[in-house]
Amino acid sequence: MSDASIQTQLNANEGDAGFRDFVALLKPRVMSLVVFTALVGVLVAPTPVHPFIVFTSILFIALGGGASGALNMWWDADIDRLMKRTQSRPIPAGKIAEGEALGFGMALSGISVVMLGLAANFVAAAILAFTIFFYVVIYTMWLKRWTPQNIVIGGAAGAFPPMIGWAVATGGISIESILMFAIVFMWTPPHFWALALFMNDDYSKAKVPMLTVTHGRKSTRKHILVYTLLLAPVALSASFTTIGGPIYFAVSLILNALFIKGAIDLWKRDETTAEADKYLRERKFFKLSLYYLFLHFTALLIQAAVDLSWGAIL
Repeated sequence: MSDASIQTQLNANEGDAGFRDFVALLKPRVMSLVVFTALVGVLVAPTPVHPFIVFTSILFIALGGGASGALNMWWDADIDRLMKRTQSRPIPAGKIAEGEALGFGMALSGISVVMLGLAANFVAAAILAFTIFFYVVIYTMWLKRWTPQNIVIGGAAGAFPPMIGWAVATGGISIESILMFAIVFMWTPPHFWALALFMNDDYSKAKVPMLTVTHGRKSTRKHILVYTLLLAPVALSASFTTIGGPIYFAVSLILNALFIKGAIDLWKRDETTAEADKYLRERKFFKLSLYYLFLHFTALLIQAAVDLSWGAIL
């Protein structure tokens, strides 16, 4: 099928978008991470927050994360059409027009920031606004197509939600919220580079300068190991703050041992692996990285609940 035919088909499909297509535009999988880490930020903070304020704040933080996703898809529509992983997204699939995605994303951005300010406080709203700006402008429009360090610097956008949640509860920033930010920030490169290792053909096709494309797989595995080693002390250091404790320390110690072992195994990977086993370690490490972050933040929640119960008994 020619490019003209493809474009004609896309134009014919535009306007057929349903509710699910607009939900897909918000990147719900990414939004789930935003919601979870932001919620942990609220719940582990030392200041109690009314459940209704927690609910509304998380709702607007989720909308802000979704707005970022919609604007990202609007800008990246050209490369999304080239990559197998993203060809079924609403814009390249012809379900939603680029202009619709832009308007939708801008509207949600404004609504989420203003309403978070009214529901919680304007410190949290300001951090949310900066997060949207950072993800859309700094990462999507600039870093992603310019440098192989795109995911290193751009990863900050995904690290802000727990800081926003903490600000909802406290109205400010502290060492605890900075450490939660740092855990997500340092986790992002090894997580996404593991994905890039077995999705490298997509990035090459779209000419996105991911580290796997510019420096090769061997160098990427080495970078994963280095960042994993740097991540471990950051994650463990949260144990010695007001949000940490013995439960979090034990969980973090085990997770970091497993993560470092996984990174070492990945680093030692033999490039001559049989086709049937190709990228097996990469996929295994990527899956481990998902558990790593989820269980760290779950441990923070459990530690906070235990500390609260123990404090009530005393």
